[in-house]
Amino acid sequence: MLPPQVNLRSSVILLDIAEVSKRSGLPAATLRFYEEKGLIESLGRRGLRRTFDPGVIERLALIALGRMAGFSLDDIAGIFGGGARPEIDRSLLMVRAEEVGRKIQQLEALKRGLEHAAVCPARDHLECPSFQRLTNIAGARMTRARSRRRAPRR
Repeated sequence: MLPPQVNLRSSVILLDIAEVSKRSGLPAATLRFYEEKGLIESLGRRGLRRTFDPGVIERLALIALGRMAGFSLDDIAGIFGGGARPEIDRSLLMVRAEEVGRKIQQLEALKRGLEHAAVCPARDHLECPSFQRLTNIAGARMTRARSRRRAPRR
C-alpha cells in the first residue's frame, strides 16, 4: 500500500485512488466514472494515480445513500450541484420516502403471499387463489413495464 500523499502547500493529506477505493469499497473504475459524471473531483495526480481530498469518503457515502434511496446518479449530481456541500431538497426527500413506503408495502404483500404459498394446502400452487393473485399482479406489472419502455419520450 502506498502512503497517503501530503500536499506541502496546504498540509492536507491527499488520498490516492487506491486508498479511496479501499476505504470506500468501490472499484477504481467506479471512482473514475463518478469523477466523469461530476459526482466527485480529484485534486491532482501522483504519478498516474488520481488524488482526492479525504472528504471524498463522506461524499461517496452520500452517493451510496442516494442510490439506496433510489435516486439516479443524475439526480444525485443535481443534489450536489457544483458545491462541496449538497443542497438537498426536503420535498424531494419526502416524495422519495413516500415511494419507498409504497415499495415496502408491495414487498410486505409479496412476502405474505410467498409465506402462504409455502404452507398452502392446495395440491398445486397454480390452484391456490392467493398464488394466482400473486402471478396476476406480477403479470400486470410486467405488462406495464413493457409498455413504458415502448412509449415515446417527450
